[in-house]
Amino acid sequence: MSEATLEKIVDTLSELKVLDLANLKTMLEDKWGVKAAAAAVAAPAAAGAAPAAAAEESTEFDITLKSIDASKKIAAIKAVRKITGLGLKEAKEAVEGAPTPLKQGASKAEADEAMKELADAGCVGELKGL
Repeated sequence: MSEATLEKIVDTLSELKVLDLANLKTMLEDKWGVKAAAAAVAAPAAAGAAPAAAAEESTEFDITLKSIDASKKIAAIKAVRKITGLGLKEAKEAVEGAPTPLKQGASKAEADEAMKELADAGCVGELKGL
């Protein structure tokens, strides 16, 4: 594949919204039969919370933004940017699109810090142990 073709693909992917990227990742995982490594945007978490005991035994976690306090939207956007490294526009879309997967395969310390950031910003987060 030529470099120009690859650049065109990168440009097209760069224009996608966060939720579209999450859906694309999931579709590629399903098609190829693989699971992507930790990424800024994670696949949507399964419905229902993981049991607390299972979450404590896990070493990797998926972090999902479940809901936000509408009066603290700016704080929520800042927290999502800190957790994911997304740009302002993408973080705003993630917050407005809640529930939104934020991170996949996070360590226990990283997951705990992310949950604290979300709680401090008036958000409800969910951890799913892997």
